[in-house]
Amino acid sequence: MKVLVIGGGAREHALCRSLSLDPDVTALHCAPGNAGIAEVAELHPVDQLDGDAVARLAGELQADLVVVGPEAPLVAGVADAVRAAGIPCFGPSEQAAQLEGSKAFAKDVMAGANVPTARSYVCTTAEEIDEALDAFGAPYVVKDDGLAAGKGVVVTSDLAEARAHALACVSQRREATRSGAVAGDGRAVIEEFLDGPEVSLFAITDGVTVLPLTPAQDFKRALDGDEGPNTGGMGAYSPLPWADPKLVDEVMDTVLQPTVDELRRRGTPFQGLLYAGLAITSRGVRVIEFNARFGDPETQVVLARLRTPLASVLLNAANGTLDNEPPLTWREDAAVTVVVASHNYPATPRTGDPIDGLDEVAAQDAPHAYVLHAGTKRDGDAIVSAGGRVLSVTATGKDLAQARERAYKAVGRIRLDGSQHRTDIARKAAGE
Repeated sequence: MKVLVIGGGAREHALCRSLSLDPDVTALHCAPGNAGIAEVAELHPVDQLDGDAVARLAGELQADLVVVGPEAPLVAGVADAVRAAGIPCFGPSEQAAQLEGSKAFAKDVMAGANVPTARSYVCTTAEEIDEALDAFGAPYVVKDDGLAAGKGVVVTSDLAEARAHALACVSQRREATRSGAVAGDGRAVIEEFLDGPEVSLFAITDGVTVLPLTPAQDFKRALDGDEGPNTGGMGAYSPLPWADPKLVDEVMDTVLQPTVDELRRRGTPFQGLLYAGLAITSRGVRVIEFNARFGDPETQVVLARLRTPLASVLLNAANGTLDNEPPLTWREDAAVTVVVASHNYPATPRTGDPIDGLDEVAAQDAPHAYVLHAGTKRDGDAIVSAGGRVLSVTATGKDLAQARERAYKAVGRIRLDGSQHRTDIARKAAGE
């Protein structure tokens, strides 16, 4: 099987790493990729938001499967263009991807599917914003209706901050960019605050059959102790020793399958990766948000634990034959990912700094720990930072404590001037 992966972050590096280990994959390509992905796949330049260009590249490579990683290309309709060219594609259509592209659309789908979620208001004026904030009270949860690369949500007890973010959401209409922002139609979604721990649960689906993966938990705040601004994610771990063993079955029955059935009923079947961001509240499981692709950095730990070869699962989902796929199998090992970010992330990150220590990790920590590249590029003989989240250092172990120890030992070998990382990823879950 010849596979083309679209994207260039740590999520795509994790996908490419798993696909490169699959004996069914005879050729692996990635566009545009990054310095780390180049070690396991052949890279190609492409505008990943240009569906025709992606489809043309897939045709030239005679790809048997295209896997679209990031959300912005999906919302831009890239999967539709690839499928129109007669090439199987793992990733939802432009219409179905609105499940992530528009919070308001997602709320409407959840209402139709009777999926438990936070009460919310969709606001387009200052008056509606004030009414919604007053109705819910603090802490306030304000979301940009469109994509914002994981940084469009404000959770605060400061009324002025919440109101300012909501007004910014309704006053802006952002066009699609490579950073992940798309038009939000000038709407803010204001929700009730959901208490309890958060869980990420992915499911692969062909629009009918739903195949859940193993749960993970990520860390959105920039600083230890869940302090600081929201980011795209600073780390993750799996499994969740504190979670109810019946959690996956419950979410399948109340969230994932009803959502897939509702989208099919609406004539917009969802084929690809359905990501449910969940809160385990005192009143039960509630959906915080849906995403239409693998999450980053949760993908790094989920795929580290997946024993089933990945390519056939993705191809069956793309071809509508997922019911032929046997149940997924998982390694007993735990996995932890720690994100190494650039100076000043998530504001305006500094780029162009050389990264040292990667060879040391490969020589001394493999196979239990390895580095997945996110914002990197090659500059002559050097690898330099090229984004906010630069690396995802991932490790496995017999339990979370060992995986965590191995991950941070590898992080300690990385040298990137001004870099930052959280020191408490999976600490509580590991019992430390």
